[in-house]
Amino acid sequence: MKTAKKIIIGILILLLTLVIAFWIYTLDYYRADPSAIEMASTGSGIDISHSDGALVFDPGHADTALVFYPGGKVEFTAYQPLMTQLAKQGILCILPEMPFNLAVFDIHAADAFVAQNPAITHWYVGGHSLGGSMAASYAASNTSQIEGLVLLASYTTTDLSSSGLRVLSIYGDQDGVLNLDSYQKYRSNLPAELYERVLAGGNHAGFGNYGTQKGDGEATLTPLQQQEKTAQAIANFCGIG
Repeated sequence: MKTAKKIIIGILILLLTLVIAFWIYTLDYYRADPSAIEMASTGSGIDISHSDGALVFDPGHADTALVFYPGGKVEFTAYQPLMTQLAKQGILCILPEMPFNLAVFDIHAADAFVAQNPAITHWYVGGHSLGGSMAASYAASNTSQIEGLVLLASYTTTDLSSSGLRVLSIYGDQDGVLNLDSYQKYRSNLPAELYERVLAGGNHAGFGNYGTQKGDGEATLTPLQQQEKTAQAIANFCGIG
């Protein structure tokens, strides 16, 4: 009995330690830049609202929508400037807040928004870094609803090569965070007709507004410039603009 009690106590201590470690881990994340968000929203002409734990960027009368999964451990509002730029192109953008700022805990976040917007006839999912990988997992199991996938500084370990999905991949040539060896290794998981764009002067963090990311390269593009180029590339990929 004493041995069993010691084992139970040991397990409880281990579980408590893991919970505390995870809690500490999730407290350390990249915060959005409030000034960049305010600048993006002011005078944009885009209707920005909250809906079911997400920010919705509505350009009005859109028939194309993108559900965008934030990067891992990045505050979701850091992507508000990029979503605003995309909405200006005529795309309804939905930016869900992820549990613990990790899309891995809500891979199927797009489900609710697809169901709530029957007027949208062209659905895309995408994301940045880890968010892109999770969006790819979602797209793989929802090919009847999703037309395409947008990967920003991301790759997928899920095989989409015969999925019928259209895929756009964008990354900056100064990205110091994206593992290019893994990117090339898993490239075969994507359809042969991959739309790829390498942004000269772009880096990893430039897709959002959350400051400098550890290990990243030094960009020669400003975040605004990188986001404008990204928004235009996505709009062209979606057949808009």
